Amino acid sequence: MTLFTPVLTLKNVKKLPNFRVVVLPGIIWIIILVASIGKFSEYGRPRRILVDTDVDADDVFALFYLLKQNRTEFDLQAITINANGWSDAGHAVNHIYDILFMMNRDDIPVGVGGEGGILPNGTILPDVGGYQPIIDQGMSTAGECRYRQAIPVGQRLYVNTNYGLRKAFLPQGGRKYAPLRQPTAQQVLINAISAGPITVFVMGSHTNFAIFLMNNPHLKKNIEHIFVMGGAIRSDCFNSTNSSQSEQCDSIGNLYPDDSNPYAEFNIFSDPFAAYTVLHSGIPVTIIPLDATKTIPVSENFFVEFERRQNTYEAQYCFQSLKMIRDTWSGSPPFHEAYCMWDSFMAGVALSIMRNSSSHNGENKCSEMEYMNLTVVTSNEPYGISDGSNPLIDGLEVPKFNVQKNGVHSGHVQTGMQDPFCLESGKAKCQDGYIKEVKGPEAVRVLVATKAKPSQDLGSLLEKEFYLSFLNALNFPQQAGRFDISTQFPYYEEVLRKPDFGKKLMGKPVVFDMDMSAGDFLALIYLLKLPVELINLKGILVSSTGWATSATVDVVYDLLHMMGRDDIPVGLGDVFAVGEVNPKFPPIGGCKYAKAIPLGSGGFLDSDTLYGLAPDLPRSPRRYTAEISVRFGASQDTDHPELRQPLAVDVWKSIVESIEPGSKITILTNGPLTNLAQIIGLQNSSSVIQDVYIVGGNIGQDNEKGNVFTVPSSKYAEFNVFLDPLAAKAVFESKLEIKLIPLHMQRRVASFFKILHKLQDRNKTPESVFSQRLLQRLMTLQQSHHSYHHVDTFLGEVLGAVILGGNPHLNQMYKIKSLEIISDGDISKVGQIIVNQEQGKLVKVLKSLNVAAYYDHFAEVLGDHKQSAVIGSFYDQEKTWNTPPNRIDRLHQAKK
Repeated sequence: MTLFTPVLTLKNVKKLPNFRVVVLPGIIWIIILVASIGKFSEYGRPRRILVDTDVDADDVFALFYLLKQNRTEFDLQAITINANGWSDAGHAVNHIYDILFMMNRDDIPVGVGGEGGILPNGTILPDVGGYQPIIDQGMSTAGECRYRQAIPVGQRLYVNTNYGLRKAFLPQGGRKYAPLRQPTAQQVLINAISAGPITVFVMGSHTNFAIFLMNNPHLKKNIEHIFVMGGAIRSDCFNSTNSSQSEQCDSIGNLYPDDSNPYAEFNIFSDPFAAYTVLHSGIPVTIIPLDATKTIPVSENFFVEFERRQNTYEAQYCFQSLKMIRDTWSGSPPFHEAYCMWDSFMAGVALSIMRNSSSHNGENKCSEMEYMNLTVVTSNEPYGISDGSNPLIDGLEVPKFNVQKNGVHSGHVQTGMQDPFCLESGKAKCQDGYIKEVKGPEAVRVLVATKAKPSQDLGSLLEKEFYLSFLNALNFPQQAGRFDISTQFPYYEEVLRKPDFGKKLMGKPVVFDMDMSAGDFLALIYLLKLPVELINLKGILVSSTGWATSATVDVVYDLLHMMGRDDIPVGLGDVFAVGEVNPKFPPIGGCKYAKAIPLGSGGFLDSDTLYGLAPDLPRSPRRYTAEISVRFGASQDTDHPELRQPLAVDVWKSIVESIEPGSKITILTNGPLTNLAQIIGLQNSSSVIQDVYIVGGNIGQDNEKGNVFTVPSSKYAEFNVFLDPLAAKAVFESKLEIKLIPLHMQRRVASFFKILHKLQDRNKTPESVFSQRLLQRLMTLQQSHHSYHHVDTFLGEVLGAVILGGNPHLNQMYKIKSLEIISDGDISKVGQIIVNQEQGKLVKVLKSLNVAAYYDHFAEVLGDHKQSAVIGSFYDQEKTWNTPPNRIDRLHQAKK
């Protein structure tokens, strides 16, 4: 035998991938041996894989499937997060870190975001973060949502929290997002692909990967293959319950409503130009489109078998996620027909093809395959027009990225889900994001999955071969998760911490309405430190139209837990500003005002993680959950309807019912006025409101500039009013007694140096130390990078809480002014507050205060050991969970 040189014993051969020990007569055994050696010799190394993901639930299933593979065969080398899809960057990156910690794979680098931009001439700078589709990317991470508005914002809340299961299940390790230290998506892509041959899995928007290809053409040679889950190609759809039967699709894609674009699928629609760039890159591409994934829904038989087989932590996490998705599913078609194995099926097809790499037709165990000639539609005919919709050509003598003036990228580009061009004559006509079969120079020959293969075991209840592969992988005992949060620590327990105020005479009832900016958390700490005989904080309303996404409510719960105030209810407000909801499909809407907040550094990325400090807070037993209840209008109860996350109006109503007859409530609002506008619309609400402190607004007198720095034409507006101007107008036209703390007064108390100096001179409490860390980080970031130039704005937001506290040494004075909100019209005027002596509302406007006394008082309150934190940090919580309860009792007694 001289066909090969490796010397293999039977013991060594057993280690080969997919080798099966078979005892046969000599010559037949040798043939099997030769075939196995041939496969081993072809690569002699693990197949390196990079995953670009939007961290939706099905992406998480795919990641676990990949992490469970034998690393001598397939080795997941890197993960990048596409930040313009189904999740938000800050939540997504910490979710991935927790998953990798559980799976003992902290060696895998994770990249997200970046502050680079694209110049008007099309020059792509380093570290573009992928927050915007390529055609809309400028020099900021703020901007429009022409494609992303197709994703229901409430669904992003589900994804960011994994339906509330992420913090309930996953352990917490040492890796977490940190501003300016977090590896960017482009850095991770460059490092992983530079290191050698690699296969790329794209499981979301193609923005990150397309930018990489455009900026690093010299590294394309290292990319062996690209596997894509996305797109919809043909109009023939297989019946989900009987994949041998096909029927005509009403809609090829999966956007909803489909009255503007019935052709696109979310992943491709998120950035059609990026998808086109990837498809036309010259690198071999295999696509697993909706055509194929529709033939492998989560069937009832698969669901039942999955419920039975949960032998690892990763299997438990995935099944619990899937069950919550099923239990919260509503509408038609039903869950078991509509929810499919999207990205995990793509991973299964890809690995099976890679195992069988000698086949040029994509032979694999999971799916039937077919070669097709395809392109991605990026604009709509007629080509060569300039109607203001297409940033690649509109107003440019030389189009961006060398696209042709009359070419396929030069037509109308869909501007949103209510684009009049797409709805013309009542017929859906836009095709942006459509993976289309074509002929001629635009055609790329692509290997396409067409239909999931049936199970090879004809007697199995699992109808598809991939069902078995998926369940086997997740339940494989090797490379399994080490623990969940409940088994990470030997004495883990969840304890609600509520105060006993005994017979104390409680102070005036207060409701705090916050948008979860950094300043709002400092204000909340201050309010919780005030004597309850002075301020009785009855509830917190969270505005989801401001500086943080809804899922950041978990940080509010954690802070309350730290301070021993798990008794305070927290309600979530509406996710859209007034007038921004899609009238045909309320779960989606526009971002006319929210687009002003950066998605990256200094914006949502940092607010959602509290500038990287959120994981340092102790973990609360209370957290967001997707649990639903018939009592509150759901079609069915989930397993724990009592844990349902209350809405802002629910919390408000419960507070009104709880107060003594004749009592009235004071409201402090530190964000957009969305919640307050909704509350005053409720019957008799205004009659129980004593007064309202509004932190925000800029009165355009004396040429005082506003702070909406991402909208250059808006010179005098302030963010809290600008982010929901119609809500602000409703509040200012109401009969409420308003005290306004305007922007120019906030700026007077926005000195990092002065507040930090005062805190350093006072007593140290856990809350004062945490506040110092947050303030020090904000100051350092402001000094280090231009993306943080505005963060002193958040320091000024504490002023409203301190004014509400009523310290006499502040010497605050007010002036009554007749004010009006500009709520519509030219964007350069929207959000301004003007003086209107004839028709304006009389408002008490803070005119002056003792600034030195303000800094002294704030530091003194935070350093007071009364009403201090009951558990200082997650580190303290870890120590408790690692210590036997009887020893903890002895330690407490010793301290006393």
